[in-house]
Amino acid sequence: MTVFKSIDPTTEAVNWEGQAASPAQVQSAVDAARAAFPDWADRPRAERIDAVKRYQAVLKDRAPQIAEAISRETGKPLWETKTEAAAMIGKVDISIRAYDERTGERTSDTGFGRATLRHRPHGVAAVLGPFNFPGHLPNGHIVPALLAGDTVVFKPSEETPLVGQVMAEAFAAADLPTGAVNVVQGGRETGAALLDAGIDALMFTGSGAAGAHFRRKFADDPHVILALELGGNNPLVVWDAADAQAVAGIAVQSAFITTGQRCSCARRLIVPEGAQGDAVIEAVAALSDRLNFAPWDSDPEPYAGPLISARAAEAALKALQERIDMGAKVIRASGPVANLPGAFVKPAIIDVTGVDVPDEEIFAPFLSVIRVPTFEAAITAANATRYGLSAGLVSDDPKTWDHFIRRIRAGVVNFNRPTTGAAGDMPFGGLGASGNHRPSAYYAADYCAYPVASFEADAVANIEGEIKGLR
Repeated sequence: MTVFKSIDPTTEAVNWEGQAASPAQVQSAVDAARAAFPDWADRPRAERIDAVKRYQAVLKDRAPQIAEAISRETGKPLWETKTEAAAMIGKVDISIRAYDERTGERTSDTGFGRATLRHRPHGVAAVLGPFNFPGHLPNGHIVPALLAGDTVVFKPSEETPLVGQVMAEAFAAADLPTGAVNVVQGGRETGAALLDAGIDALMFTGSGAAGAHFRRKFADDPHVILALELGGNNPLVVWDAADAQAVAGIAVQSAFITTGQRCSCARRLIVPEGAQGDAVIEAVAALSDRLNFAPWDSDPEPYAGPLISARAAEAALKALQERIDMGAKVIRASGPVANLPGAFVKPAIIDVTGVDVPDEEIFAPFLSVIRVPTFEAAITAANATRYGLSAGLVSDDPKTWDHFIRRIRAGVVNFNRPTTGAAGDMPFGGLGASGNHRPSAYYAADYCAYPVASFEADAVANIEGEIKGLR
């Protein structure tokens, strides 16, 4: 058995220690989900709603415990993890509404009887959770899947097993049927075993590289539905915006919130050449200097905490230095935060104008500036990525927005708001390397069930009159 640990990136203390599930244990979990599926799928929808409502009640009772567990494992401040716990609670009601609107049952009368649209669950859904929102994001797959009638095998990120355990305990306390939700802990080997265990759906939030691997793995297995919510090299364009200070607030919240560990964070700031762009960059840099990166339970509360691990910080700083070595100009340098563990890094701003840097996501509080001569050049630069998750425009001119929203290629596109703004009652997903055209959030209902169209008549009738060409 492989033993692994969850380390608090703020204190470097051990949060959780346990054994990774073996392939045999993973197969047992999938078999349990398979055995539970027929009964769970056949239950009246009202019973499934009652079950997830019980889960919601447990989440409400345990919200402080959940928030603290997320803070301990990710280092995120309590103000943020409290909102994550609240989002988990709110996801239940949102998912119930989404099921009714997007994948419910409806019937229309016809001359022969009726036409009925139903939706049926896929079967056993594997959910692979990320570390950055270890409660909210897997919860956003699991709850819609359960409502649709799927059963679930959930593997939390190996960086956040404590949150996975807390979620497993919440499902158990909600008294769901045995096998409806199964949690297996472990790293890459456990995840690989899960994908080989005979699943019907894979619901994943994580990196573009992992998503590409899953596409290749299941390319010849169309039975398995893939719902992939991946990363992005997201642009924020600033054009004809007079208040540089106001722009800076939007840019900072786009780039540095959650220590840059949101897939929707802006990685590229695109501004006009000349004085207007200079003013924006100066304001963003000045505001970034005021951000307090500190332990999650600090007083006063910090803006953000560390990266998920010292290893992640080392990799991010290496990628940043590679861009500097290629010719990027440093506007604000990153580096360790004084007197704190190695997972803490300062925000960085670099100018990559004219530098052919890699089209990759660095999951850290690093922002690249690109200066362009025209708005058309800004749109071209914004779209110059194989990703397409989020994008934003900051401008005082609504006509500029009208043009931008028609030309930009991304699944989440915001105007005068941070790129990280999203809502549970809207779809969330991207194009290209950012997903596979199955957005999550409100649209998760779509990939948790498949449609069945039926023509129905209550009695057998002779339809010879409908057959043309009889002799």
